[in-house]
Amino acid sequence: MHALLPDSQALMVIGAWLSYFLLHSLLASLAAKRLVARRWPGLMPAYRLFFNILAMLLLIPPLWLTYRWDGPWLWRWEGPWWWLANGLALLALALFWWSLRWYDSGEFIGLRQWRRQERRVEDQERFHVSPLHRWVRHPWYSLGLVLVWTRDMNLALLWTAILITLYFVVGSRLEERKLMTYHGRAYARYRERVPGLIPRPWRHLSREEAEALEREA
Repeated sequence: MHALLPDSQALMVIGAWLSYFLLHSLLASLAAKRLVARRWPGLMPAYRLFFNILAMLLLIPPLWLTYRWDGPWLWRWEGPWWWLANGLALLALALFWWSLRWYDSGEFIGLRQWRRQERRVEDQERFHVSPLHRWVRHPWYSLGLVLVWTRDMNLALLWTAILITLYFVVGSRLEERKLMTYHGRAYARYRERVPGLIPRPWRHLSREEAEALEREA
């Protein structure tokens, strides 16, 4: 257990990730968007685009700290386990790529808001239930967890995996507060039927049920 206790390098990694997650959540919040809309409304069309660019740039410090730490391996996938771990990671990447067809990339990136000079705080993308969303409410988070936990682990990577997991749990709940604001009763019914991060075969929506919820929204 001593190897899992934070030392100075681990504390730097932990601090960098916690700072990133805190700032990311703050900028993604409705409170931050409403503040900008109230005080600097002319900036709102670029808010989503700026948010995504900043989120990518701010990833550099925690990732650099994580991967520059050349500590001993806690475990490495070998033999049949290597094939299983990397097979699951490739499947997660394939499902992520496949799922993109159900997202409005212009809305997600922020280019549509910029082109239309959209100043509203709320996201404009309609409520929709993709094939993966029929099984889990946050499929990108779920796929991300597969990618994170199928890697070889040293102490820095382990702390990174733990913190990302915790952030996905907390972040998904914060995101759902916004989705409840945007979509109301339809999202509440959806949340009752479909699990958050871990799929459960006995809790999912049929295609017909998903389409009915979309019509209700």
